[in-house]
Amino acid sequence: MSRRRTTARAAGLAAATGAAVAAWSLAEAAAYRVRRLAVPPPGGDRPLPVPLRVLHLSDLHLAPWQRRKRAWLRGLAALEPDLTVVTGDFLGHRESVPVVLESLAGLLDRPGAFVLGSNDYVAPRFANPLRYLAGPTARRHEEWAERERLPTADLVAGLTARGWVDLDNRRGSVRAAEVEVDLVGVDDPHHGLDRMPASAAPAAGAALRLGVAHAPYRRVLDAMAADGARVVLAGHTHGGQVCVPGWGALVTNCDLEPRYARGLFAWPVASGDGWSRRSAWVHVSPGVGTSPFTPVRLACPPEASLLHLS
Repeated sequence: MSRRRTTARAAGLAAATGAAVAAWSLAEAAAYRVRRLAVPPPGGDRPLPVPLRVLHLSDLHLAPWQRRKRAWLRGLAALEPDLTVVTGDFLGHRESVPVVLESLAGLLDRPGAFVLGSNDYVAPRFANPLRYLAGPTARRHEEWAERERLPTADLVAGLTARGWVDLDNRRGSVRAAEVEVDLVGVDDPHHGLDRMPASAAPAAGAALRLGVAHAPYRRVLDAMAADGARVVLAGHTHGGQVCVPGWGALVTNCDLEPRYARGLFAWPVASGDGWSRRSAWVHVSPGVGTSPFTPVRLACPPEASLLHLS
């Protein structure tokens, strides 16, 4: 076989492989699933009086035309979680607020809490996806003046009107099942909007302090663990979004190592003389959606997480 024919065959094989991977990535982005995880006892001073089931959702990036995603989100109410927590990036379009509230309607009938992500403030825009491989995207809140603002206030009003707790740089509490849960949250750390609330004693009768953030930056995890949060929920990473099968995520788009791009892991609590043995459990959701400009996932299916706290 001539060298020219060998080169042409190799090029054809590479093109076919690339097309197959692209097709699979598009299909996987709509392969929604529910992942169930058992979270070991948080190790707080008071045991939970009963097991607690927490539904963790993140990065919906919901747009009005995404009918399959909307139907799947509506179906999550059948899980009957004790508490639902959404860690930001609800919106994927300027007309998405009514769609989000309709898709989450069944869950809004139950206890819930949330924080916002950057995509709940400004509309997405095209960016070169390869830049994510170089490290966390450098973004500043001041750049938002150049981007279309979204109806953030309408989203917050719609969620809080149904009883969900807004935790953007705030504290709160919620009673889920028979458990009083103390809550602490911050606004989007990726854009430097996070302001950890002043220290406060747990709510009366609280058996658990739960931390909530959109992006799991190390400073936020450190602050929440030191604040007494025994479980911290975050999103933002999309689980790496495009992962290497058998290897995992290449990036997190924050300062966490790629091995922490998704899933449950222990985070040590800083003390004055080093790291103590006490730690918080952190769960990073791979999220449900993607930017409309990069609607693909590879070896990283979209998911909701049902956490069983024993």
